[in-house]
Amino acid sequence: MDLGIKGRRALVCASSKGLGKGCARALAAEGVDLVLNARGSQALEATADELRGQYGVQVTAVAADVTSESGQQAVLDAAGDVDILVTNAGGPPPGLWSDWTRDDFIAAFDANLLTPITFIKALLPGMTERGWGRIVNITSVAVKAPIPVLGLSNTARSGLTGYVAGVSRQVAGTGVTINNLLPGLHDTDRLATLDKVDADARGISVEAARAARMATVPAGRFATSEEFGAACAWLCSNQAGFVIGQNILLDGGAFPGAM
Repeated sequence: MDLGIKGRRALVCASSKGLGKGCARALAAEGVDLVLNARGSQALEATADELRGQYGVQVTAVAADVTSESGQQAVLDAAGDVDILVTNAGGPPPGLWSDWTRDDFIAAFDANLLTPITFIKALLPGMTERGWGRIVNITSVAVKAPIPVLGLSNTARSGLTGYVAGVSRQVAGTGVTINNLLPGLHDTDRLATLDKVDADARGISVEAARAARMATVPAGRFATSEEFGAACAWLCSNQAGFVIGQNILLDGGAFPGAM
Protein backbone atom coordinates (compact mmCIF):
# COMPACT_ATOMS: atom_id res chain seq x y z
CA MET A 1 0.00 0.00 0.00
CA ASP A 2 1.26 3.46 -0.92
CA LEU A 3 0.68 5.55 2.21
CA GLY A 4 0.74 8.77 0.18
CA ILE A 5 3.31 10.57 2.34
CA LYS A 6 6.41 10.47 0.14
CA GLY A 7 8.13 13.86 0.25
CA ARG A 8 6.57 14.83 3.59
CA ARG A 9 8.79 15.91 6.47
CA ALA A 10 8.61 14.45 9.98
CA LEU A 11 10.00 15.21 13.41
CA VAL A 12 10.46 12.03 15.45
CA CYS A 13 11.53 12.57 19.05
CA ALA A 14 13.72 10.13 21.00
CA SER A 15 14.45 8.26 17.79
CA SER A 16 18.02 7.00 18.03
CA LYS A 17 16.79 3.57 19.14
CA GLY A 18 13.76 1.64 20.34
CA LEU A 19 10.22 2.56 19.38
CA GLY A 20 11.20 6.02 18.14
CA LYS A 21 13.72 4.53 15.74
CA GLY A 22 11.10 2.04 14.59
CA CYS A 23 8.80 4.92 13.68
CA ALA A 24 11.60 6.84 11.97
CA ARG A 25 12.57 3.80 9.91
CA ALA A 26 9.01 3.12 8.79
CA LEU A 27 8.52 6.74 7.74
CA ALA A 28 11.85 6.80 5.91
CA ALA A 29 10.80 3.66 4.02
CA GLU A 30 7.80 5.66 2.77
CA GLY A 31 10.06 8.44 1.47
CA VAL A 32 9.55 10.85 4.37
CA ASP A 33 12.42 13.22 5.19
CA LEU A 34 13.29 13.23 8.87
CA VAL A 35 14.37 15.36 11.78
CA LEU A 36 15.61 12.98 14.46
CA ASN A 37 16.27 13.76 18.10
CA ALA A 38 17.91 12.07 21.06
CA ARG A 39 20.10 13.10 23.97
CA GLY A 40 23.11 11.02 22.96
CA SER A 41 24.81 12.16 19.77
CA GLN A 42 26.70 8.95 18.97
CA ALA A 43 23.69 6.64 18.63
CA LEU A 44 21.69 9.43 17.01
CA GLU A 45 24.24 10.08 14.27
CA ALA A 46 24.57 6.35 13.65
CA THR A 47 20.82 6.04 13.16
CA ALA A 48 20.74 9.11 10.91
CA ASP A 49 23.53 7.69 8.70
CA GLU A 50 21.80 4.31 8.58
CA LEU A 51 18.47 5.74 7.42
CA ARG A 52 20.08 8.08 4.87
CA GLY A 53 22.04 5.22 3.37
CA GLN A 54 19.20 2.72 3.31
CA TYR A 55 16.33 4.92 2.14
CA GLY A 56 17.91 7.94 0.46
CA VAL A 57 15.91 10.47 2.48
CA GLN A 58 17.13 13.69 4.03
CA VAL A 59 17.85 13.27 7.74
CA THR A 60 18.69 16.04 10.20
CA ALA A 61 19.94 14.92 13.60
CA VAL A 62 19.57 17.14 16.67
CA ALA A 63 21.19 15.96 19.90
CA ALA A 64 19.24 17.66 22.68
CA ASP A 65 17.29 17.01 25.86
CA VAL A 66 13.72 17.82 24.85
CA THR A 67 12.60 18.10 28.45
CA SER A 68 14.57 21.35 28.66
CA GLU A 69 13.50 24.66 27.09
CA SER A 70 16.81 25.02 25.26
CA GLY A 71 16.55 21.49 23.89
CA GLN A 72 13.00 22.02 22.74
CA GLN A 73 13.95 25.22 20.96
CA ALA A 74 16.91 23.58 19.23
CA VAL A 75 14.71 20.79 17.91
CA LEU A 76 11.94 23.15 16.81
CA ASP A 77 14.45 25.40 15.02
CA ALA A 78 15.71 22.39 13.06
CA ALA A 79 12.23 21.01 12.41
CA GLY A 80 10.73 24.07 10.76
CA ASP A 81 7.42 23.39 9.02
CA VAL A 82 7.13 19.64 9.47
CA ASP A 83 4.05 17.75 8.30
CA ILE A 84 4.35 14.92 10.82
CA LEU A 85 5.18 14.98 14.53
CA VAL A 86 5.90 11.85 16.56
CA THR A 87 6.35 12.67 20.24
CA ASN A 88 8.26 10.27 22.43
CA ALA A 89 10.30 10.27 25.61
CA GLY A 90 11.63 7.61 27.94
CA GLY A 91 9.34 6.68 30.79
CA PRO A 92 9.97 7.58 34.42
CA PRO A 93 11.62 5.00 36.68
CA PRO A 94 9.49 2.36 38.39
CA GLY A 95 8.97 2.37 42.13
CA LEU A 96 6.53 2.36 45.04
CA TRP A 97 3.83 4.94 45.68
CA SER A 98 5.43 5.80 49.00
CA ASP A 99 8.77 6.70 47.39
CA TRP A 100 7.62 9.31 44.88
CA THR A 101 8.04 12.96 45.80
CA ARG A 102 6.63 16.11 44.25
CA ASP A 103 9.88 16.54 42.32
CA ASP A 104 9.51 13.03 40.90
CA PHE A 105 6.04 13.87 39.60
CA ILE A 106 7.18 17.20 38.15
CA ALA A 107 10.00 15.43 36.28
CA ALA A 108 7.53 12.87 34.92
CA PHE A 109 5.11 15.58 33.85
CA ASP A 110 7.89 17.53 32.13
CA ALA A 111 9.01 14.50 30.12
CA ASN A 112 5.77 12.70 29.33
CA LEU A 113 3.08 15.40 29.48
CA LEU A 114 4.40 18.94 29.09
CA THR A 115 7.09 18.19 26.49
CA PRO A 116 4.64 16.59 24.01
CA ILE A 117 2.22 19.48 24.61
CA THR A 118 5.00 21.98 23.88
CA PHE A 119 5.72 20.38 20.52
CA ILE A 120 2.05 20.03 19.64
CA LYS A 121 1.40 23.72 20.41
CA ALA A 122 4.43 24.81 18.41
CA LEU A 123 3.79 22.74 15.28
CA LEU A 124 0.02 22.35 15.13
CA PRO A 125 -0.74 25.92 13.88
CA GLY A 126 1.42 25.43 10.78
CA MET A 127 -0.21 22.11 10.03
CA THR A 128 -3.71 23.56 10.29
CA GLU A 129 -2.78 26.50 8.05
CA ARG A 130 -1.45 24.12 5.39
CA GLY A 131 -4.50 21.87 5.72
CA TRP A 132 -2.66 18.62 6.43
CA GLY A 133 -0.80 17.14 9.36
CA ARG A 134 -0.32 14.05 11.48
CA ILE A 135 0.58 13.95 15.17
CA VAL A 136 1.24 10.64 16.88
CA ASN A 137 2.10 10.42 20.56
CA ILE A 138 3.86 7.33 21.87
CA THR A 139 2.29 6.79 25.28
CA SER A 140 1.77 3.43 27.03
CA VAL A 141 -0.68 0.61 27.59
CA ALA A 142 -0.62 1.91 31.18
CA VAL A 143 -3.25 4.53 30.30
CA LYS A 144 -5.71 1.67 29.68
CA ALA A 145 -4.42 -0.74 32.32
CA PRO A 146 -2.32 1.11 34.93
CA ILE A 147 0.83 -0.70 36.01
CA PRO A 148 1.34 -0.44 39.78
CA VAL A 149 5.11 0.10 39.75
CA LEU A 150 4.81 2.72 36.99
CA GLY A 151 2.66 5.22 38.86
CA LEU A 152 4.63 8.20 37.57
CA SER A 153 4.12 7.08 33.99
CA ASN A 154 0.47 6.17 34.60
CA THR A 155 -0.23 9.68 35.84
CA ALA A 156 1.70 11.73 33.27
CA ARG A 157 0.62 9.74 30.22
CA SER A 158 -3.01 9.71 31.29
CA GLY A 159 -2.85 13.50 31.44
CA LEU A 160 -1.57 13.62 27.87
CA THR A 161 -4.37 11.29 26.79
CA GLY A 162 -6.96 13.67 28.19
CA TYR A 163 -5.32 16.65 26.50
CA VAL A 164 -5.24 14.91 23.11
CA ALA A 165 -8.88 13.85 23.44
CA GLY A 166 -9.96 17.48 23.45
CA VAL A 167 -7.46 19.08 21.08
CA SER A 168 -7.79 16.40 18.40
CA ARG A 169 -11.50 17.13 18.07
CA GLN A 170 -10.98 20.89 18.03
CA VAL A 171 -8.79 20.59 14.92
CA ALA A 172 -10.47 17.59 13.31
CA GLY A 173 -11.87 19.68 10.46
CA THR A 174 -8.52 21.15 9.44
CA GLY A 175 -6.96 18.07 7.88
CA VAL A 176 -4.81 17.37 10.94
CA THR A 177 -5.18 14.20 12.98
CA ILE A 178 -3.84 13.58 16.50
CA ASN A 179 -3.73 10.07 17.94
CA ASN A 180 -1.89 8.02 20.53
CA LEU A 181 -0.09 4.71 20.13
CA LEU A 182 -0.06 2.60 23.29
CA PRO A 183 2.79 0.09 23.27
CA GLY A 184 2.62 -2.98 25.42
CA LEU A 185 5.65 -5.22 25.82
CA HIS A 186 8.13 -4.43 23.08
CA ASP A 187 11.67 -5.80 23.06
CA THR A 188 13.49 -2.56 23.87
CA ASP A 189 15.96 -1.22 26.42
CA ARG A 190 13.02 -0.05 28.54
CA LEU A 191 11.76 -3.62 28.84
CA ALA A 192 15.22 -4.85 29.80
CA THR A 193 15.29 -2.27 32.60
CA LEU A 194 11.91 -3.40 33.91
CA ASP A 195 13.03 -7.03 33.80
CA LYS A 196 16.09 -6.16 35.88
CA VAL A 197 13.99 -4.29 38.46
CA ASP A 198 11.53 -7.17 38.62
CA ALA A 199 14.30 -9.76 38.97
CA ASP A 200 15.96 -7.86 41.80
CA ALA A 201 12.65 -7.39 43.64
CA ARG A 202 11.71 -11.06 43.38
CA GLY A 203 15.17 -12.52 43.87
CA ILE A 204 15.17 -14.35 40.54
CA SER A 205 17.28 -14.22 37.40
CA VAL A 206 16.66 -11.68 34.68
CA GLU A 207 15.96 -14.56 32.31
CA ALA A 208 13.27 -15.90 34.62
CA ALA A 209 11.72 -12.46 35.00
CA ARG A 210 11.70 -12.04 31.22
CA ALA A 211 10.07 -15.43 30.69
CA ALA A 212 7.39 -14.67 33.27
CA ARG A 213 6.64 -11.33 31.64
CA MET A 214 6.42 -12.90 28.19
CA ALA A 215 3.95 -15.46 29.52
CA THR A 216 1.49 -12.62 30.21
CA VAL A 217 1.22 -11.84 26.49
CA PRO A 218 -1.42 -13.91 24.64
CA ALA A 219 0.60 -13.59 21.44
CA GLY A 220 3.36 -15.53 23.22
CA ARG A 221 6.14 -13.09 22.39
CA PHE A 222 7.31 -9.52 22.70
CA ALA A 223 6.69 -7.14 19.82
CA THR A 224 9.40 -5.55 17.70
CA SER A 225 10.10 -1.88 17.10
CA GLU A 226 9.57 -2.54 13.39
CA GLU A 227 5.98 -3.65 14.02
CA PHE A 228 5.38 -0.58 16.12
CA GLY A 229 6.87 1.67 13.45
CA ALA A 230 4.59 0.22 10.78
CA ALA A 231 1.54 1.11 12.88
CA CYS A 232 2.90 4.63 13.35
CA ALA A 233 3.50 5.08 9.62
CA TRP A 234 -0.07 4.01 8.85
CA LEU A 235 -1.46 6.55 11.35
CA CYS A 236 0.58 9.17 9.50
CA SER A 237 -0.78 8.13 6.12
CA ASN A 238 -3.40 9.72 3.90
CA GLN A 239 -5.55 6.64 4.47
CA ALA A 240 -5.80 7.36 8.22
CA GLY A 241 -7.37 10.78 7.83
CA PHE A 242 -10.61 9.70 9.55
CA VAL A 243 -8.85 8.39 12.67
CA ILE A 244 -9.24 11.16 15.26
CA GLY A 245 -8.29 11.20 18.94
CA GLN A 246 -7.86 7.45 19.25
CA ASN A 247 -5.75 5.36 21.63
CA ILE A 248 -4.50 2.37 19.69
CA LEU A 249 -3.16 -0.60 21.64
CA LEU A 250 -0.23 -2.64 20.40
CA ASP A 251 -0.01 -5.17 23.20
CA GLY A 252 -0.35 -8.66 21.73
CA GLY A 253 -3.79 -9.06 23.27
CA ALA A 254 -2.65 -8.44 26.86
CA PHE A 255 -5.39 -5.93 27.70
CA PRO A 256 -8.43 -8.06 28.63
CA GLY A 257 -11.19 -5.57 27.85
CA ALA A 258 -13.53 -5.70 24.86
CA MET A 259 -13.25 -1.94 24.23
